[in-house]
Amino acid sequence: MSLPPLVEPLDALSSREHLRTARHQRLAGLGSEGQRRIAAASVGVIGAGGLGAPVVLALAAAGIGRIVVFDDDDIELSNLQRQVIHRLQDVGRPKTDSVVRVASDLSETEVRVVGTRLTLDNAAELISGVDLVLDGTDSFESREVIAGACERLAIPLVWGSVQEFAGLVTVFWSAPPEGADAVRLHDLYPPGSEAPACSAVGVFGPMCLQAGSMMAAEALKLITGIGRPLLGRIAMIDVLAGTVREVPLRAARTTAPASPPASPAAPQTIPAVDDPADGTVVIDVREADEVATGMLPGARHLPLASLLGDVDTVAAELAGSEVVVVCQVGMRARRAAQALRGAGVDAVVLRGGMDGYNSRRQPA
Repeated sequence: MSLPPLVEPLDALSSREHLRTARHQRLAGLGSEGQRRIAAASVGVIGAGGLGAPVVLALAAAGIGRIVVFDDDDIELSNLQRQVIHRLQDVGRPKTDSVVRVASDLSETEVRVVGTRLTLDNAAELISGVDLVLDGTDSFESREVIAGACERLAIPLVWGSVQEFAGLVTVFWSAPPEGADAVRLHDLYPPGSEAPACSAVGVFGPMCLQAGSMMAAEALKLITGIGRPLLGRIAMIDVLAGTVREVPLRAARTTAPASPPASPAAPQTIPAVDDPADGTVVIDVREADEVATGMLPGARHLPLASLLGDVDTVAAELAGSEVVVVCQVGMRARRAAQALRGAGVDAVVLRGGMDGYNSRRQPA
């Protein structure tokens, strides 16, 4: 169902913005009034990374009135594979610098930068004043803080998640207009859920643009009141299959808690150990540059892609062995162990990966 426009329109656009956004104003249902609503809107963008970068590009190009960007990170070289607003010469600079530059290069969008990290204590106060929030963070701790603040402020939260070759996009809103059901983050993921950051499992760069573009479109739909927002629905992107499908999302009931859809954020549970036993075969599925920093004694290096590409042959070689699979934090190891167990191998993972193993061995 369509929802009422979230923002009242400006009386008029500047002459330059009127010309610049002419193609928007020709769209049936959006028109001049919708563009003036976009120009009047203030949005919070949490994170200027893989999702925040295309969100900022799309919203600034659309002529959004104000973007309040929350990010306290500096740009690293490895960010440039997917965070498309940053450039080689920006490495080492704050990510928010790129947001300011991009917005000024595209439109009259005003940018306000907040370098303070959001916490349970300050998030609602820092976010207050925006019409909606777009969350592009990659940790559940941050997502829960942001979702809780939006619930307290009763503003919509456009939410996205990307890992490996899959992505999710939806809208949460604790107090939507009459006729629409409230949906919250914890209706999708229970409190305390965990997922590895994309730095641990990787992410396919072009998918960030796809998911971020969808997030920006959801924000513009809410602002202008056009179309059918993803409130109560989750868009599920599978880049390898070339598909985008949806599943319904409704408020969780105490008798039947909601389960998240199958995705990299909800892997199958695999047994884990803290330390491989003597005689156990250890398979390290990290990449060559990672294992160069150190491996478990006697471990066999077999990158995840190689293992998954010929799992039956690998399983035949390991038949009858007790196998421990290790990666950096655990996500890739769980995926490899799941494949091996499906092929009949008694495979478990090293709990917490190499990061967890090394931390357990640090002096108390």
